[in-house]
Amino acid sequence: MSTQPSSLPVLALSNPAGLYDPSANGYSHVAQVAAGARLVFVAGQGGETADGQLSADFATQVRQALANLQTALASASAGAEVGQVAKLTVLIVDHSQERLVIFGRQLQQLWGAAPTPACTLIPVPRLALDGMLFEIEAIAALPS
Repeated sequence: MSTQPSSLPVLALSNPAGLYDPSANGYSHVAQVAAGARLVFVAGQGGETADGQLSADFATQVRQALANLQTALASASAGAEVGQVAKLTVLIVDHSQERLVIFGRQLQQLWGAAPTPACTLIPVPRLALDGMLFEIEAIAALPS
């Protein structure tokens, strides 16, 4: 069994040569998690407020879902932050280039200059709740 030296990061995000630069769309092509890392799985977060309200506006739902994701990551049981997210899965109802731009901008705003995680975006006809337009789940990698 091989182990990684402790000097290597728990999470390494990269965009290999030969692939297009996905940064404008808010993701990296590859996420590598070191052996022995503690993984945190966050269930799909929608745009609902703490009291269950859901805006009809797509951009508002994206902002709230990203805020909900941060809350889940920062919870006492997880103790993570967005910079430790290795993989995102995003579901968008009635996906379009306009919605991709809205999501990409908000993701880049949240991650700032840090590399964004690997991401899969799946267009869907419907989500769990009436009026729900966006959902995001995450896998974070933390030191063990």
